Amino acid sequence: MSEKQARFYESVQQNFDKAAALTDIPKGLLEQIKVCNAVYQMKFPVKIGNSFQVIEAYRVQHSHHRLPTKGGIRFSHLVNQEEVMALATLMTYKCALVDVPFGGAKGGVKISPRKYDVEALEKITRRYTVELIRKNFIGPGTDVPAPDYGTGPREMAWILDTYQQMKTGEIDSAGCVTGKPVSQNGIRGRTEATGRGVFYGLREFCEQEKTMKSIGLEKGMAGKTMVIQGLGNVGTYTGTISQEEGDCIIVGVSEIEGTIVNPKGIDIAKLVKYRQKNKSIIGFPGTKKLKERDDWVGIDCDILVPAALESQIHKGNAKKIKAKIIGEAANGPVTKQAEDILLKMGVAIIPDMYINAGGVTVSYFEWLKNLSHMRFGRMQKRFDHNAYDRIVGLVEKTTGKKIGAKEREFLTRGADEEDLVKSGLEETMINSFHQIYDVYNRRKKVTDYRSAAFIVALNKIASDYTNLGVFP
Repeated sequence: MSEKQARFYESVQQNFDKAAALTDIPKGLLEQIKVCNAVYQMKFPVKIGNSFQVIEAYRVQHSHHRLPTKGGIRFSHLVNQEEVMALATLMTYKCALVDVPFGGAKGGVKISPRKYDVEALEKITRRYTVELIRKNFIGPGTDVPAPDYGTGPREMAWILDTYQQMKTGEIDSAGCVTGKPVSQNGIRGRTEATGRGVFYGLREFCEQEKTMKSIGLEKGMAGKTMVIQGLGNVGTYTGTISQEEGDCIIVGVSEIEGTIVNPKGIDIAKLVKYRQKNKSIIGFPGTKKLKERDDWVGIDCDILVPAALESQIHKGNAKKIKAKIIGEAANGPVTKQAEDILLKMGVAIIPDMYINAGGVTVSYFEWLKNLSHMRFGRMQKRFDHNAYDRIVGLVEKTTGKKIGAKEREFLTRGADEEDLVKSGLEETMINSFHQIYDVYNRRKKVTDYRSAAFIVALNKIASDYTNLGVFP
């Protein structure tokens, strides 16, 4: 285990202990909530070309207080047991916090996806799925994986196909995994869900006038400067949505090839296209490359969004931070030691277990869609459209004035699946934020938003255990 991974797992447990001490939950119950219920380590052979490789992989189910368990599958050469345990643990608290009825889980396959072609990745993914099926670590009512770092809809489609081949006739089999392509029983709006959730969380925080004033910023997201570390799925959508819907100015972006800055703003949509064409963000028109890639931490901005891997902000670089707000779009990007430093500096940290919960929230919607065997909006969209159309017609008849075609279309449009997903996600993020914000403001001993989020989650989980009769 690397020092960075050790810090990550240790940070999760330290954050738990800090918040747990502020609750009235019995010690024995806290111990049950804290530990991982099941850890499955596996090694399996896969033929790659003319040779065999032994692949190391994991699946961890942290909590069975609610079933199924839920969590992504990560493909990375850095994967190990402690990392997967930490990620599974965070999933439990994340699901409880946003009222998604799952226990936490996580999976990891120790490979670097860049070193394998599509055929090899498919073999590895399918064999990993077979191993999960054999040990009953996957199923719509047991354990439901999703994409994570290094995986996406393609891998989820392979998992679904493998599961259905081995579980012929299982009527709810499509619900065994989420994050699938829309054509393969996925849901519209899932791809951008985590990034959109980050935006909703940041927007809601920035709407709190008293809090924003206390950290030296004006209310609202408009005009706020932002730096994004990591231009993967989460970073990309956080950036584009923050620009398009929040009027933020992205002044810095960091990726594996380097860090670029432009005080006047970087168009993320154009940057993504540039990178696809040139295989690098370096050289994007109007930007300057920083000498050291890791200097993204010290870029002057209002909001810093680490959207890559864990432990990116640590005690060695925390004092370089100039941002007033950190939105943890990645899992565990700020270590416990770094957080202690940042809190003393007056930096507001919006914790990962809340702000990056958009993915699991929309995964929950996809799971519900799979169990109901029907697309959201199918039953009511046309009914709503016709009802609104009649209302508009009545207004036109009453006033004697005609409404333009475009205005009429806007006013009478019924909600489709993506509209409903966005609405459900927005409601979830706003409601969860105010639960955290209430605890933060109401309890004198709670001095940070992470502890407030933990308290909200722990009380919900403890209530579930008590109601189940496990701890009468």
